Amino acid sequence: MLGLNKKDFGLLCLVTFMAAAAPILLNPFPETSTLSFLNAGYPALMQLFAIFGIVLIGFNILFGLTGYLSFGHAAFIGIGSYTAMWMYKLLNFNVIISIPMAMFVTGIFAVLIGWICLRRTGIYFSILTLAFAEMAYRLSYSVLTPITGGETNLSPDPINDPMILKGENGLTVPHLFGFDLNAKYVAEVGNWSFTFEAGYYLCALVLVLSFYLSIRVFRSPFGMMLRAIKANNHRMGYTGLNPKPYMLAAFVISGLYAGLGGGLLVAMDAQAGAERMFWTESGTIVIMSILGGAGTLLGPILGAGAIKYMEKILSSISESQLHSWLSILPDGLEDFLVYILANFFVGHAWHLTLGLVFMLVVIFVPGGLVELGQRVASRFRRKGSEDALVSKETPAE
Repeated sequence: MLGLNKKDFGLLCLVTFMAAAAPILLNPFPETSTLSFLNAGYPALMQLFAIFGIVLIGFNILFGLTGYLSFGHAAFIGIGSYTAMWMYKLLNFNVIISIPMAMFVTGIFAVLIGWICLRRTGIYFSILTLAFAEMAYRLSYSVLTPITGGETNLSPDPINDPMILKGENGLTVPHLFGFDLNAKYVAEVGNWSFTFEAGYYLCALVLVLSFYLSIRVFRSPFGMMLRAIKANNHRMGYTGLNPKPYMLAAFVISGLYAGLGGGLLVAMDAQAGAERMFWTESGTIVIMSILGGAGTLLGPILGAGAIKYMEKILSSISESQLHSWLSILPDGLEDFLVYILANFFVGHAWHLTLGLVFMLVVIFVPGGLVELGQRVASRFRRKGSEDALVSKETPAE
């Protein structure tokens, strides 16, 4: 169905269900519960889950299939964001214009940057992509300030901007053919509150479509060529095939996904800033990919969700919360543990916890969360088959 085999179609259905039911699934605790801070089912965070899932799906086509590690993908997110913002300022706030234009402009830059960077392989390719991203970031704060807004970021000005297609009574917020993306419906069920927002479901729809396209790429002859490049690039050249066009195509596709994510970021929050192109953002994309499972279909979505969830939860934990959780301990021990946790593992120091988790994954589960899930499932299947064998061999009383 849809050109997919049974297993891939099942994965697509799973992602579709998870995306559609996320406002419910991500709110397991009632608002009156002390664990309600663990809920993630509110629009702003769910949008980030979906958008960075899209970016990681594209990054996985480059890194997961070809093995070429880019440290400059945040630049494509920034280019997509700025392009979409200028569409708001020049034309109107309809995302049906801004998002395709964000992908188009990002694709042009991806072709140019990829054509240069792919002249080298390995660490030299990675350094070149990092150099381009850093140049884009620095230029945004210097000579390109009239275009990027510099330190004040770029935002629409409905009074002074041309907006030639807005009309007299046109919306001054991102919309889809007049439908406000900030429109939401809140369902109160007992002590639970579920928020369904139009903007999130736009991101979820694009995520599902992006996931479907990635499956088709993975299973296509083009995807097999990319795997051949990863396996042995030089041997592929000996067969008479030129790997460079395939690598450039993978790089451009990956850049298009990143530009799409940048356009969606602006659609959800109408401002664009150069901080999205900083090198640490590119590093976060790499960590997401490895944490989820590079080269797998579900890995990018899992990695993006895990990192963004950790960022939200760990960074929001305060000293007062820690004191309330550890109040059963003696005062001296409680104060000591709160000091250690608050200054080294949560709040502003949550990155250390992320680093430890990433280190454990790389050492013990190199395949990321996907491999961890496969190991757990295999353990349960093995135990179930052993129990069935024992019951079959044991004679009845």
